[in-house]
Amino acid sequence: MTLTIRILIGMIAGIAAGLFVQVSAISETHWISAWLVNGVLDVGGQLFIRSLQLMVVPLVFVSLVCGASSLGADSGMGRMSGKTIGLYLLTTALAVTIALSCALLISPGEGVDKPVETFVPAPSPEFKQVVLDIFPTNPVAAMSEGKMLQVIVFALLLGVALAHSKAPGERVRKLFEDLNQVMMKLITMLVQLAPYGVFCLLAVLFTQIGWDRIVKILAYFLTVIAALILHLCFVYSSILVLIARVNPLQFFMKIREPMMLAFSTASSGATMPVTLRTVEERVGVDNRVAAFAIPLGTTINMDGTAIMQGVATVFIAQIWGIDLSLSQYLMVILTATMASVGTAAVPGVGLIMLTMVLAQVGLPVEGIALIIGVDRLLDMMRTAVNVAGDAMVATTVASTEDMLDRSILDNPDAGRIYPVA
Repeated sequence: MTLTIRILIGMIAGIAAGLFVQVSAISETHWISAWLVNGVLDVGGQLFIRSLQLMVVPLVFVSLVCGASSLGADSGMGRMSGKTIGLYLLTTALAVTIALSCALLISPGEGVDKPVETFVPAPSPEFKQVVLDIFPTNPVAAMSEGKMLQVIVFALLLGVALAHSKAPGERVRKLFEDLNQVMMKLITMLVQLAPYGVFCLLAVLFTQIGWDRIVKILAYFLTVIAALILHLCFVYSSILVLIARVNPLQFFMKIREPMMLAFSTASSGATMPVTLRTVEERVGVDNRVAAFAIPLGTTINMDGTAIMQGVATVFIAQIWGIDLSLSQYLMVILTATMASVGTAAVPGVGLIMLTMVLAQVGLPVEGIALIIGVDRLLDMMRTAVNVAGDAMVATTVASTEDMLDRSILDNPDAGRIYPVA
């Protein structure tokens, strides 16, 4: 069986096992819950995520240095960067627009009571501090703390320096290219564990999901899902067809593995090594594009989160009976789009961004208490959309720069992972 089928089997088996434990109403002190679910399975899932996370910083640094050193000697880097950032901002703005349209059409907040729980928002970072935090004072500390924007900036500067260093730069660049090949091999080895890690993660999650909370705000839940599907199928497919000249069905079949991992882990950061390997070896995106677009997208591209913000804004406004004007809806689009870049490196970014959006249009942040209970499951879905968006932008930019190997894209077996014999 291919890796995709094995991951799918792991997902289904994990969901079934978790639902069985929850439906059986097994107590937390029972050995199945205490030892198996919260012990063995939880440890197995966390170890799998950690095995992916350990690759993030070294892979991003090495890949980006390779890409920047290849492009840094000419104007290619600036042109490619502009296209990448522009596409990320465009898709995020379209995501919020679709979310607002779906929410206004469905009206998920009608008939929902105001929350009894209280919600204390985390403080939003100042814009000045956000800008300063992009540039590292200590690159080693930035790597150890996982501050990806700082790692990206340092890797870009080092890559450009290598491109202008002639013979010494060429020797160091070849070393980084060899390291990049080794990193890709390590990812291939670690991804073999994906079916088992996915099973553990989903088994634990589905023993804990509060279905009663989902039923109470089912309209909100379904509205977010509908907006996510529309954005994935309409916006991404349109860009692939009109700009990249790529068959959307062919593209999504190629990136199904990172999308499934993103759904299982709810972390685009943990999935990034697999996403980077997939767009290079399965889709055919040149490393010079992929090494920049994928890490940057993982950090600032939050289409799925922006969709949640748009639906949640209308949802909370309807609960409190507040009618928003056209100018306020436009402000929601602008704020959510810019916040996706400005708060990318802050923990708990989804709720912080939503707090900023609600405050901008004068809505009560207490409404967030209603959606926290179902946010984990929606987070899995929107993370899969985020990862698909990262891969789509990398593919589109590569196509416009003539850096897309279509022989790899057209080969269904290119880069496919089979189990180790």
